[in-house]
Amino acid sequence: MVPDVDRRLLAIIHQDDSGSGVFAEEATARGWDVDSWRISDEDEPPADPLAYDAVASFGGAMHADQEDAYPWLRDEKALLARLLDEGVPLMGVCLGSQLLAEAAGAVAERAPTPEIGWFDVELTPEGRLDPVTGGLEPIFQALQWHSYRSPLPPGAVELASSPVALQAYRLGESAWGIQFHAEVTEVDAVSWAVNFAVDEDAVRIGIDPDALSAEILGRIGAWNQLGRELCGRFLDEAERLR
Repeated sequence: MVPDVDRRLLAIIHQDDSGSGVFAEEATARGWDVDSWRISDEDEPPADPLAYDAVASFGGAMHADQEDAYPWLRDEKALLARLLDEGVPLMGVCLGSQLLAEAAGAVAERAPTPEIGWFDVELTPEGRLDPVTGGLEPIFQALQWHSYRSPLPPGAVELASSPVALQAYRLGESAWGIQFHAEVTEVDAVSWAVNFAVDEDAVRIGIDPDALSAEILGRIGAWNQLGRELCGRFLDEAERLR
């Protein structure tokens, strides 16, 4: 039975194959209404972002510092800063996590090496106690696809890391960023692998699309379950906070 909760989630989308994925599936299963806003193409959101019970910003091939090529990046950072100030529950994923970090005063930067594929992520002691990340294993393998990273924003709590990048953080009591792609569906993940040549960093490090596709197909079921559960804990917190 679908719960009658009357909650709304705004999903900020940057490109077709980097959508809200299993996060939207989990929200819908819980009775939330999910509105998608393709901010790169649509000047106005479906409704006032401040009126939503939670907002999530997802991934994209562009980088957080490419404001000249993608002027809407500047607008999104300003919006995320406003939502932070107002205490609207937020979740940033990959690019979205970097934009949220910049909205909070950090500066995203190129990582020393891309993380494309499955990589170990380790929770910090704070991450093990956090209401959103605490349900994860202390060390787990995460599906990643990024060439940039963000440092820990001022005042934030580090929740997880890899040898290459900050992997999760919390800002205050209502905002979280995760660098790994807990939201991605099988269709989108395989599409990234098959079309890896559009990413010059993936080409440079010699991604094997067949091997990566096979690994995704073998692991995506368990990975999607992890993503749904993580999203569910975020939505639980959003309900509690709102």
